Amino acid sequence: MEDPANAVFSSWAIPIGPTLAILVSLVLYLRGWVTLAFRVPHRFPLWRLLSFATGLGTVFLAIASPLDAFGGLLLQVHMVQHLLLMMVAPPLLLAGAPYLPILSGLPRAIAREVVGPFLVWPPLKRIGHALLNPVFCWIAFVTSNVLWHVPLFYELALNSPGWHQVEHLCFLVTGLLFWWHLLLPWPSRSVWPRWAMIPYLVLADIQNTALAAFLTFYDRVLYPTYERVPRLWGSNPLDEQVIAGAIMWVPGSIIFLLPAAIIAIQFLSPKPNFQFAAPPAARSAPRVEGEMARLLRKMGLAPQPPHRAFDLFRVPMIGQVLRSKTFRRGIQVIMLILAIAVLLDGFLGPQAGAMNLAGVLPWTHWRGLTIIALLFAGNLFCMVCPFMLVRDFGRRWLPARWTWPRFLRNKWLAALLLALYFWSYEAFSLWNTPWLTAWIVLAYFLGALLIDGFFRGGTFCKYVCPIGQFHFVQSMLSPLEVKVREPEACRTCKTLDCIRGRPNQRGCELKLFQPKKKGNMDCTFCMDCVEACPRDNIGLIGVTPGKDLWTGEKRSSIGSFSNRFDLAVLVLILVFGALTNAAGMIAPVTALLNRARFLFGLPRPVLLALFLATALFLVPAVVISLAAFLSRRLGRLQAPLKPLICDFAMTMVPLGFAMWLAHFVFHLFTSSHMPVPVIQRIVLDFHLISSGMPNWGIASWAVPQLLDFEVFFLDLGLLGSLYAGWRVAQRYDNAEKNRLLVFTPWSLVYFFYFLAAIWIVFQPMDLRGTMMP
Repeated sequence: MEDPANAVFSSWAIPIGPTLAILVSLVLYLRGWVTLAFRVPHRFPLWRLLSFATGLGTVFLAIASPLDAFGGLLLQVHMVQHLLLMMVAPPLLLAGAPYLPILSGLPRAIAREVVGPFLVWPPLKRIGHALLNPVFCWIAFVTSNVLWHVPLFYELALNSPGWHQVEHLCFLVTGLLFWWHLLLPWPSRSVWPRWAMIPYLVLADIQNTALAAFLTFYDRVLYPTYERVPRLWGSNPLDEQVIAGAIMWVPGSIIFLLPAAIIAIQFLSPKPNFQFAAPPAARSAPRVEGEMARLLRKMGLAPQPPHRAFDLFRVPMIGQVLRSKTFRRGIQVIMLILAIAVLLDGFLGPQAGAMNLAGVLPWTHWRGLTIIALLFAGNLFCMVCPFMLVRDFGRRWLPARWTWPRFLRNKWLAALLLALYFWSYEAFSLWNTPWLTAWIVLAYFLGALLIDGFFRGGTFCKYVCPIGQFHFVQSMLSPLEVKVREPEACRTCKTLDCIRGRPNQRGCELKLFQPKKKGNMDCTFCMDCVEACPRDNIGLIGVTPGKDLWTGEKRSSIGSFSNRFDLAVLVLILVFGALTNAAGMIAPVTALLNRARFLFGLPRPVLLALFLATALFLVPAVVISLAAFLSRRLGRLQAPLKPLICDFAMTMVPLGFAMWLAHFVFHLFTSSHMPVPVIQRIVLDFHLISSGMPNWGIASWAVPQLLDFEVFFLDLGLLGSLYAGWRVAQRYDNAEKNRLLVFTPWSLVYFFYFLAAIWIVFQPMDLRGTMMP
């Protein structure tokens, strides 16, 4: 191999599923450990956190590092990987006593309503007791170790990625079971006396020694694959087998016999005279906060009281920055500069989307980053919208005195504009027509300036802006919400500044009265209400994502979702628009449209209008109406059909969000680096600096596991819609039988939507935003 170092460093792979599991486990453990460091600091000192994190790091090293890549070429490397998964990672993980920290780190609603009842379920407790029987743990560990080193099963794992992952999982799980009785992670208790762990370990070492000796002294290559693979660095398969046996033998024996020796010494040493009963004064003394707890409190990481929800504004530094109007204005200025750059390059630059800022930034990166921000935070991009900066500047001269016509105070205009956008995007190839994109951006600036310059309040955002409507609907699944901290403080408020404003600070221009505001619908995260509140009683609060989809509550300025047919239509356009927008880019649909155009001789814009009218209006109207009719008929509901449609339309938001997320993330990752050559081209055009010729074939983040992510997003979307639909069905009928009948037609709609989405993501898709065809 010409460059071994480069081969090693380039062999890192990030398996999506295991990596996500490791990250989620670390976050949950850290969150729970912080809480327990205050409650029982003597049980959860810092070393437990470090041990658990090191254990997770060891697992990641074993499955993602070059150990995994070279394990199929070098037996000694593969043996190191097995050693880490069976004998190093499990003790480190168990030393962190992960049970209580992870349970405490779960969101309170999930721990109380989902995990808690499951953990106390009697059949599960019986299964847990059986699995943690020391005899079973020992047999499972030894069997796994021997079985996966039998040539038949070893070769199976070596030549099948799926079975290789099963092998790793077996090693890790049986390792955790085996080492459980040695580490006894609190609050578990010993089943056998402590001295019984000595033969427990010695017998395991005997098995390990026998297997290692067989590998070391066997005079033929045990695993044929190593005879066929390339010989790296002059390696010999038989020598490799000897080294692998030695690795299993020596370090393995040390790992088994060292704790056995420690237990034997402890058992034979004289016992100190412990005083088990604390004096009454000690029992009644108040708990003293440890040094680590005090340090965490200084860092602002003290656990919140049980009744207080998470508030991002109370997080040190981050909260202060987000609350700062100067910071938000600064980001708006940056966004305005980027928008101007898009305008100039769109009008003056090359008219190829992948070579122009107007083809790369708005259609790929901005949309991808927006949907990610909505997933992990909230409507952040509306908060820093550059159109509002221009509007606020223009309002210094424009009157803003008119009232928006009553017949337009709904979502019909926005729904029409969204449908128009979906059609024009494909009809005029907006992603590849920079000058048209520039005109759209300019129209946005003028629309925001003129509408809000002559009409009161946030008329453009609330009733017109298609981008804003997209954000409003998707933000119903966001984990953060601008809401009141203490409702009691609002009951005694006489000034109502949050909506009326003050002389130097406007209130909410979208007419969302904070004490009655529910959810993120119509909220731009502008923080005007936060600035206006004289009692500092509005925060950026953590909420249950999607809860507003099924509660049916009335909300300020919006009312009840069941009475908003215009909003239901807007939601359905966005939900089914996610499918049609992605379907327009896949090979089968493109071929079908081209064939139809050839047969009927219709212009492309007309053909696309017919396609969208069918996929965006006709099919959804038939499907949703039929589901509502069957739901009402089967469940024997007295409710009118229209409110039923409105309520269940909201339950499709998770599926629509998942499809948008899968689609936008795909394009974001496949063209992640395209701004680099575009900026290089601009630098060359203006002769600013010598940056070299643009590399239009630049690499991207398009990892092979990207499809796994997309399917994972859609899985979550399906589960979210099923749960929301079931909760809405509960509102309509408390009887379990009728509830199931109400829910069944809608569940079929969710499943068919899911299948259509899965079919789309598995099809070849245009790599828009890149130089590739």
